[in-house]
Amino acid sequence: MAFPAGFGWGAATAAYQVEGGWDADGKGPNVWDTFTHQGGERIFKNQTGDVACGSYTLWEEDLKCIKQLGLTHYRFSLSWSRLLPDGTTGFINQKGIDYYNKIIDDLLANQVTPIVTLYHFDLPQALEDKGGWLSVATIESFNEYARFCFSTFGDRVKQWITINEANLFALLAYDLGMFPPAIPHQGTGGYQAAHNLIKAHARAWHSYDSLFRKEQKGMVSLSLFAGWVEPADPNSVSDQEAAKRTLAFHLDFFAKPIFIDGDYPEVVKSQVAAMSQKQGYPSSRLPEFTEEEKRMIKGTADFFAVQYYSSSLVKHQENDKGELGIFQDAEIEIFPDPSWINLGGIYVVPWGIRKLLKYIKDTYNNPVIYITENGFPQGDPAPLDDTQRWEYFRQTFQELFKAIHLDKVDLKLYCAWALLDNFEWRQGYSLRFGFFHVDFEDPERRRVPYTSAKEYAKVIRNNGLEGHP
Repeated sequence: MAFPAGFGWGAATAAYQVEGGWDADGKGPNVWDTFTHQGGERIFKNQTGDVACGSYTLWEEDLKCIKQLGLTHYRFSLSWSRLLPDGTTGFINQKGIDYYNKIIDDLLANQVTPIVTLYHFDLPQALEDKGGWLSVATIESFNEYARFCFSTFGDRVKQWITINEANLFALLAYDLGMFPPAIPHQGTGGYQAAHNLIKAHARAWHSYDSLFRKEQKGMVSLSLFAGWVEPADPNSVSDQEAAKRTLAFHLDFFAKPIFIDGDYPEVVKSQVAAMSQKQGYPSSRLPEFTEEEKRMIKGTADFFAVQYYSSSLVKHQENDKGELGIFQDAEIEIFPDPSWINLGGIYVVPWGIRKLLKYIKDTYNNPVIYITENGFPQGDPAPLDDTQRWEYFRQTFQELFKAIHLDKVDLKLYCAWALLDNFEWRQGYSLRFGFFHVDFEDPERRRVPYTSAKEYAKVIRNNGLEGHP
């Protein structure tokens, strides 16, 4: 079961989830620092990322883990407020530059390709105080930050992700209020934030394209979260349509403007407009792109980066009460198949990733695809001998093999989430996604390999699985 020559095998982390050092060496506060310090049981056991894996001081230990796995690629994110404490280039924190320079240089010295994410949920608090992603001003702040990063690190970094899971982030942070700033704006905030995130990504892509690409010769995209969906009743036309709407409202909402034509899917525009009218709004709650903005957004990705964890069943759910919300606009109800195995709240559906990849290939003109996250959690305490979890990775790799060889999907890279057990947002340290176990009670934060780490290292060495698909 050999993968194509040169296939990339990686693992991922994100700054707030692993670094710690939340106020070390001049770093400014970000929204997650503020959110976790407010307490109130919004996070499991009121845990924070103040120390996390301690990667800010223990980078050499992370590098040992990377080398032990034999990774070809390592995806990590930059902390915007570690580099620019107030979110602007008015003050640049040299200690932050030094930290990321060391990571990048050490990776390259060990023949590991860095994939760098500019923004992984951790907006500088100074920018949130001015409106965050609900404000158009943040588009320019992000573009300024992106240009700073391209000019500072782009001589060595050739693969960039502008924004992590922009579609999921807009929903969780600004629609449902589950992520900071934790102020729900159901039915409006998610759309406004998404609108600004898409424009911010496009602006950053154009900055790279016009100012840096010729010399640096890198690639830029954004990562999109996507689960696969199946109609709850495969014989029901309304459930079939509901499944299509689910993909339109979640994946295509961002992918269509960027990869196809600069504008939202028609079904999204018509659904939100009709629902807005029913609710008495003077116009659609979904903002519109101008013709100039559509031209600016179209084609602003050099590869398709997708993050898959699970699949769902979907059925049509009439919104006859006029309730506000993205799910309500889509008129869908999403739920798991009870026969699927549940690991830490994620239903393990390896065949879903193959169907998703085929959908991307067929819908988006056969792009080069990177899987920038995929993983399966264990609860805490997690057994080091995680053979059950490894079995799901193994099945996933079988599905990727089929996607490449049978469906002819142009998949070039697989990045597992995560290199280390880390701070899993609202779940705190209660979910374990790492190839390496971290004891968060231990001041040394020792990294100990799970069985899955040893098995993944074999897959990387062999460039594929032993056995048959």
